[in-house]
Amino acid sequence: MNIKSAPMGDYQTNCYIVTVDGKDVIIDPGMGATSWVLENVKNPIAILNTHGHFDHVWSNKELKEKLNIPIYCPKDDCFMLENDPFSQGTPSSKADIKVKDDEEFDIDGFKFKFHHFAGHTPGCSTIEIEDCLFSGDFIFDGSIGRTDFPYSNPQDMKKSINKILAWDKDFKVYTGHGGSTTLENQKQSLKNWLNYI
Repeated sequence: MNIKSAPMGDYQTNCYIVTVDGKDVIIDPGMGATSWVLENVKNPIAILNTHGHFDHVWSNKELKEKLNIPIYCPKDDCFMLENDPFSQGTPSSKADIKVKDDEEFDIDGFKFKFHHFAGHTPGCSTIEIEDCLFSGDFIFDGSIGRTDFPYSNPQDMKKSINKILAWDKDFKVYTGHGGSTTLENQKQSLKNWLNYI
């Protein structure tokens, strides 16, 4: 597996290209991601959104038009792609696959799984590919996604943190903003955050 990343837009949202056996998936193409993605993909098969916030989905529409590949988005966040609920001028896109909670996929041998961790948004998810977790805005290095936005839910975030704390397996965590970390390294921080939500 090969992973390329670049921070996009004012919020420095990490866009990832993950390549397995010559197939590329694009994770969270934010503001201005199109040219970088086009320069770095050879055989793109899907666009994957960890959640629906504009800074993670801004280039969905443009890349869909240029690459003609499906967009996967957690079902509870699909409305954000279409309706621009934060009035940011986000180009409207539509999920081809409305991902169910904790749903697994296999595209010609490229396997990935969405893990539902609501709180930051209703559909907020991480994406598991091999031993890596692309965490979007659920987990950061030493922090978690905010729960004071419209459509956020602090109680859901607590449930999500407890859900991932119960995992035994460690993962390399590639975050939506900032540097990468590991799940094991974040467990104490996550426990601490339970007291502040």
